[in-house]
Amino acid sequence: MADTSIEPFTISIPDAALTDLKTRLSLARFPDEIDSAGWDYGAPLADVKRLTEHWLERHDWRAAEKQLNQMPQFTTTIPVAGHDELKIHFVHQRSTNPRAIPLLFVHGWPGSFLEASKIWERLANPTADPDTNTTSSDSSAAPAPAAEPAPAFHFVAPSLPNYGFSQGSRKKGFALAQYAETCHALMLRLGYDEYVTQGGDWGYYITRAMSLRYPSHCKATHVNMDQGSAPAWTSHPTLALQHALHPYTAAEKAGLARTQWFLDQGSGYRAQQTTKPQTLGYALADSPVGLLAWIYEKLHDWTDAYPWTDDEVCTWVAIYWFSTMGPAASLRIYYEATHQWDPPATRVSRDRTTQYIGAGVKLGLAHSPQELRVLPSSWTRTQGDVVFERSHPSGGHFFAYERPDFLIRDVRDMFGKKGGAAAVVKGADGY
Repeated sequence: MADTSIEPFTISIPDAALTDLKTRLSLARFPDEIDSAGWDYGAPLADVKRLTEHWLERHDWRAAEKQLNQMPQFTTTIPVAGHDELKIHFVHQRSTNPRAIPLLFVHGWPGSFLEASKIWERLANPTADPDTNTTSSDSSAAPAPAAEPAPAFHFVAPSLPNYGFSQGSRKKGFALAQYAETCHALMLRLGYDEYVTQGGDWGYYITRAMSLRYPSHCKATHVNMDQGSAPAWTSHPTLALQHALHPYTAAEKAGLARTQWFLDQGSGYRAQQTTKPQTLGYALADSPVGLLAWIYEKLHDWTDAYPWTDDEVCTWVAIYWFSTMGPAASLRIYYEATHQWDPPATRVSRDRTTQYIGAGVKLGLAHSPQELRVLPSSWTRTQGDVVFERSHPSGGHFFAYERPDFLIRDVRDMFGKKGGAAAVVKGADGY
């Protein structure tokens, strides 16, 4: 019989693995660099040397481990059709509110469950969040009106298969449908027959795939990565009219320029990981400095001037270095999701997830100025029944980590009493 138990999990990397890491860092060889290269050619030599030295000499993994272990973590075994049974690692905080809304948070690459570290507790227990009860600091001001109570959420954030402390399949064809199946099965295992989701990067595609495959369970999704295309008169006449009559705003023009920059200057990693991930994997699995440089470039280029500390970067990268399947495994989703494994009629492709999804699944959109694709609203609203939309003044690709206050407010407003997705889960309104 399948093992359906749920076991507590504590991160505890063996001393031997830490010693091996330190040895490899101490033996690092660095390339030279063109004068005044800056970030034009990739991660600058001075930055990578500084971070390597910090990782070797000053970063305290045991302290980081202790901090990570404050998150309530578990593992359970999930069977995936046509693949192995996978032991899945996840964060799970059940709210004290019995009417809390089950919320699945899905990360992408090069992220991890760490992206949930600033939001899990505040979403699960809003009454303990000081931001829900702010008052004016001006003693002469009139009393502020009572804040609208914030909804509570049962919070779940898995390490995707091949990431963090989850296992992964060694068979071909573990693509978007299989990631969606894993996440859906996890929510059912936890007793959440109906739930809502939030995702960016691969989390966008996976949560959208869940909307396609499980619309009677996945009732709504909030996403923080722009997708979509210019609306067509045949499929979206109202949006097409809006698109035709209204010129792009300054913000939309800046967003399209950001999008073009990413396509022209920032997407080389995607071509490699989509076509030959195994070849790149040797470098990432053997060299912590290679892994550091590969990921650090994205942490810099994909964020909105986020003030990364050296410790933050080293902890972020170390989760990949110490991951159950190793850092090379995290690249495989790019290949699997862009090659044809399933029959065309049922295939859950990346393109299909960006198209209109109906079946009653409500959609919320967050627009950030330094996301990888920043598209006009008339484009992004072609994706489904949009019941919530907000453009933010700052923020980038790792939205939950960079701007946790923004994401928390979005989710609370979308699923709150006055939100477009209020009470979409039977018996769970968050209040």
